Amino acid sequence: MQVPKNFVAEPFEYHQEIEFTVESLTNLGMGVGRVDGWVVMVPFVIPGERVRVRIFRNFQNYSDADLLEVLEASPDRVAPECPLYTRCGGCQYQHLNYARQLKEKTRHVEELMQKLGGIQHPVELAHGSPEIYQYRSKITPHYDRPDRDGSQPIGFLQYGRRNQIIDVEQCPIATQAINAALPEARAEARRAGGKKRRQRGGTLLMRGVLEGVVTDPQEIVSERVGEITFQFKAGEFFQNNPFILPDLVAHVAREASAEGARYLVDAYCGVGLFALSTAASFEQVAGVEISEPAVRWAQANCKISGIQNARFVIGKAEAIFNGLKFPADETALVIDPPRKGCDASFRQQLLHYRPQRIVYVSCDPATQARDLKEFVEGGYRITRIQPFDLFPHTRHIENVVSLSLA
Repeated sequence: MQVPKNFVAEPFEYHQEIEFTVESLTNLGMGVGRVDGWVVMVPFVIPGERVRVRIFRNFQNYSDADLLEVLEASPDRVAPECPLYTRCGGCQYQHLNYARQLKEKTRHVEELMQKLGGIQHPVELAHGSPEIYQYRSKITPHYDRPDRDGSQPIGFLQYGRRNQIIDVEQCPIATQAINAALPEARAEARRAGGKKRRQRGGTLLMRGVLEGVVTDPQEIVSERVGEITFQFKAGEFFQNNPFILPDLVAHVAREASAEGARYLVDAYCGVGLFALSTAASFEQVAGVEISEPAVRWAQANCKISGIQNARFVIGKAEAIFNGLKFPADETALVIDPPRKGCDASFRQQLLHYRPQRIVYVSCDPATQARDLKEFVEGGYRITRIQPFDLFPHTRHIENVVSLSLA
C-alpha cells in the first residue's frame, strides 16, 4: 500500500479502519460521525447507522473516509435503482427511502437558515416530486478524447474524482424518452470523436420537450406548464423536472397574491416562467431580465399564450426598478436568482423600493439565507418557508421563502 505524499497521519493512519455511529448528514450529503470527539465524514450512510469506514484523508479539524460496511442498517435504507450508484457522482441519496430524503432535505434548509441567516422560522416538510425516478428532462453527459485503447467513456464525473468520467449507458433519473434516445446519441458522439474538431471531447445535450428529445442547443423547443406554453432554445435554462413544476408555480402564485397585491414584478424572469404562470392572479405583471434574448423569448411566450396583462423589459442590474410604475405597497416581487443569489446592488434597490410582498425562489438555500438576513434586517418578516424537491436522490433542493413588510 502506497501512502500519498501529502498525507498527514494525524489523528489516523492512512487506510486505518474505524467504527462509529452516524450522527447526521451535511447539506452535501455526507454522513457525520465522531471518534473520541474527532469528526469523520463518510458518504452513502444514514443517521443512526453503525458503520465501518477506512480513512483516506486527515484535515485540520476532520477526516474523510470511505464506507466499507454498514454494521447496523437504518430501517430507511433501500436498494438503489442505479447499478452505478456510489461510482457515478450524480446522486447522493438513492440509498434513502424517499420519505427520509424529504426529511433530511428539510432539516438541511432549517440548518442553513439558522446558521447563515439567523432565521428561526419553522420550515415546512419539503414538497416531494410526483416522480422520483425518470423525472429529469435534461441531462448533459460529458466525454473526453478517446483513450489509447480506443475506449471513450460518455457520462458523468466519477464520485470523488475531479476529472474522471464514468461511462453511463442509461440514467434512471432521466426520463424514459431520454434513455431511449441515449444509445444513438452516444454512438454519434463516438463517430464524431474521430474527427479532428471533436477530438478533445465535449458535452452532449439531451433535452426532452414537447417536440421529443432534442440534442441541438440552438433548436427552438417548447415546454408546457399548466395552461402556459413556453418556447426557448434547447441549450438555455429552463427547470428540468416537469412533473413538480406546476406545483412549484402554483405555490409561488398563491404566496405572491396572499395579501392582496394587485401588481407583480418578476425580477429574474428568464423566458417568463413565473411572470406568465402567475399573471392571472394580478392586474398587471412586469418581468425584468438582464438577458436580451431571454426577454425576447418571454415576450414571444406572452403572445403565444394570449396573455394581455404582462410586459417584459431588459433591466440593467444597477437600475432594475427604474421605470416601474407599480406602487410598491400594492406590488409583490418574485425573485429566482442564479445560484450565487442576489448581488449587493439588487438587494439595496429592493430595500429602497420596498414591495409589499416578496417570494424568493432559490436553488441554493445557503446564498438565499444570506440574502434573507439582509431583507429581515431591512424591515421584512418571513411568513413561510417551503422547500420543493426538484431533484430526488440528489443533495439539491429548491426553496421558496415568502416575506411581508413587518
